[in-house]
Amino acid sequence: MKDPVLSFLGLAKKAGRVEIGEEPVGSAARAKHARVILVASDAAAASVRRAYSFAQTGACLCLTVDATKDALGSALGRTSCAMAAVTDIGFAEAIVKKLAAADPERYAAAAERLEVKARRAAQRRQEQLQHEKKLRQGVKKHRSGKTEPAAPSPKDHGAEKKPAAARPAVRKTAASRFPGSRPVKKGKGSVKKSK
Repeated sequence: MKDPVLSFLGLAKKAGRVEIGEEPVGSAARAKHARVILVASDAAAASVRRAYSFAQTGACLCLTVDATKDALGSALGRTSCAMAAVTDIGFAEAIVKKLAAADPERYAAAAERLEVKARRAAQRRQEQLQHEKKLRQGVKKHRSGKTEPAAPSPKDHGAEKKPAAARPAVRKTAASRFPGSRPVKKGKGSVKKSK
């Protein structure tokens, strides 16, 4: 029987949500894309230290799984893999829940922490969608906190613009816009001095 955690990890890899190996995991953690870093049980001590360092840098979880490097690698389509980072919050939460179901004593706290992060991410995503919807609809927010639809533009009601002849011709000069200012000499500094 195949380990459900490794099957889920393989599914996340097919979806393109897993970084495999030390360099990609480090890059994902530094870019704050890694949600959970999984380390093989027989990984070298230096690799484990680096994985925990990446997790601290990226503010994500780092967990040692019961799978060997060969088992972890075969789940990800490699011969061997010491560490992998899951970059999707949904996949990361599901994997850690499966780990917590298998060994609640070791992984329960991590599962709770990741569940809170997943809830916050879903809430931010929902707020972003609402914001984009309001922008598309043209809803404005007043200082009082009330929202109302934006004033319709003349284009929406089919009203035509006044022709150019009907509009008053107002040409503002630099002196009228900026009283007390002196005119700028055009081309100053652009002419090269000959020696």
